[in-house]
Amino acid sequence: MATTDPAESDVIEDTQQGLFSHLLELRTRLLKAVAAVLLVLVALVPFANRLYAELAAPLVARLPQGAHLIATEVTSPFITPLKLAFYASLFISMPVVLYQLWAFVSPGLYKHEKRLARPLLVAALALFYMGCAFAYLLVLPAAFRFLTAVTPQGVEMMTDITHYLDFVMLMFFAFGLCFEVPVAVVILAAIGVVDLQKLRSGRRYAIVGAFAIAALITPPDITSMLMLGIPMCLLYELGVLAVRWLVKPGSLRRDAA
Repeated sequence: MATTDPAESDVIEDTQQGLFSHLLELRTRLLKAVAAVLLVLVALVPFANRLYAELAAPLVARLPQGAHLIATEVTSPFITPLKLAFYASLFISMPVVLYQLWAFVSPGLYKHEKRLARPLLVAALALFYMGCAFAYLLVLPAAFRFLTAVTPQGVEMMTDITHYLDFVMLMFFAFGLCFEVPVAVVILAAIGVVDLQKLRSGRRYAIVGAFAIAALITPPDITSMLMLGIPMCLLYELGVLAVRWLVKPGSLRRDAA
């Protein structure tokens, strides 16, 4: 009859206990993140209609006289502002959510990885917020000015509030991700996929790619495309500078080896 080596049994038991403790910590971190989102949501619910009015301001200000937003579903006037309050609670509590993620992951990282990951995490969050603000303050007003100007004669422009919310959230998400270009460039350089010379020589392809992405995700007007394509090119250059200052090519790959 086969017997289990006591040393092997201890290793298996330690592994199981370690896995169990990690799962418990993950559960605790997730609960804290969810609690932060729910607390902010509860605080925002009384202001849901006001939040929606602020979100709709770039379109409402450019609608023809007498035009307005409409609700085509029975529950839209109630559900849509609540959806916006939920999105806003995620937006506001994201630093807490990312901190809980970082607190769970960071013990398993090397010291040099932590030094690079901390500023990248902060930069990624700040750039995402900047992308959303850029879309709300500059791109959406320009896009709605164009769309109202090209509305055919005899057509009444009255947008459904749910469709408007979905469109704006998509724009926020798209611009937030596009503003992450410097972070993506630094990560690719740090793991050795590209180096400074490749980034410089690939500048023309980055410009073409930036404007292709801008043409794909922005409303169909040249102003909106330029307002995303040009910042993406500038952010690419910022990423190249960050690689030059902060990253030794392939450093993470070599250190891990």
